[in-house]
Amino acid sequence: MSQETKDTLTKKVIESYDIANSHETMHLAQDLARFIKENNLFHNIQGKAYVNVEGWQYAGSRLGIVPVIEELNHISPSDNEIKYQAKVKLLNLKTQQEIGSGYAICSNKENGKRNYQEFAIASMAQTRAIGKAYRNILAWIIRAAGYEPTPAEEMDYMIVKEDLPATQDRSPKKKSERAAEQKKAQHSVVSEEKQAQAELKLASVKQKTELLLLLNNKVITNEEKNKMIENINKLDVERATKAIAKLKKVIEERQNVESHAA
Repeated sequence: MSQETKDTLTKKVIESYDIANSHETMHLAQDLARFIKENNLFHNIQGKAYVNVEGWQYAGSRLGIVPVIEELNHISPSDNEIKYQAKVKLLNLKTQQEIGSGYAICSNKENGKRNYQEFAIASMAQTRAIGKAYRNILAWIIRAAGYEPTPAEEMDYMIVKEDLPATQDRSPKKKSERAAEQKKAQHSVVSEEKQAQAELKLASVKQKTELLLLLNNKVITNEEKNKMIENINKLDVERATKAIAKLKKVIEERQNVESHAA
C-alpha cells in the first residue's frame, strides 16, 4: 500500500472521545459548536438556541453512546386522544453497559399536532425520549458548545403555532403570506440574538472550554462547578477572563493547603 493511500485512509478515520476524559469532552464541545452551526441543527426560540435531537445524537455517537428504544406504550386515556409514552436507554458500545435513560410522551392534543396520525405521535414520543436520555448525561457538553441544555423537541410547543381555525382563510396566497411573516419573524429573532452577542462580546468557546477544564479540578466543589456551568453562556469576554484567573488562584491556594496538610 502506497504512502498516499495510507494518508487518505487515515484522514477518513473519525476521532472518537471518552466521556470520562474531561480534556477530550472539551474538544468535543468545540466540535459540536461547529457541527451544529454548519448543519443548522438548532431552533432559535425567544433569542435562545435549542439543539435538535440530531445534534444530541451526534454528540452521543462521538462518545460511543447509542440510544435503544426499550418501551413504547399506547397510553391514550380516551378514544378522542392519541397518546404514547416511550422509554429509551443509552448503551456504551465499549462496555456494553447502560449509562442513562429517558422517558417522554407525545399526544395529538398538543399544539400543532391535532392532525398527526398515530405513527407520527408514536415516533415523536421516541424522538423526545432519545433527546431526554442524552440530555440527562450530556447537557453540560451541549451548554459548553454554546447552546441551551434542553432538546428542541421538548420546546416544540413554542416552535409550532396552534392549528388554524377551520373558518380561517387557507388559500395559497394567505399561506404564502403567513409563511413570509413567520420567516421574517424568525430572521428578526436571529438578528436580535446576533446583535446582542456582538454588543456583549460573549465569551468564546475557547474561554468556556478553559473554564470547564478548571472546574473539573478535584479541589473545586460540585456546588461551585454547577453554579458556574449554569451561567457559563451568559458570561462576556471580560467576566470570563476574570473567572478564569480567579479559578486558577483558588485551585493553586487549595492545592498548596492540601500539600502542606499531607
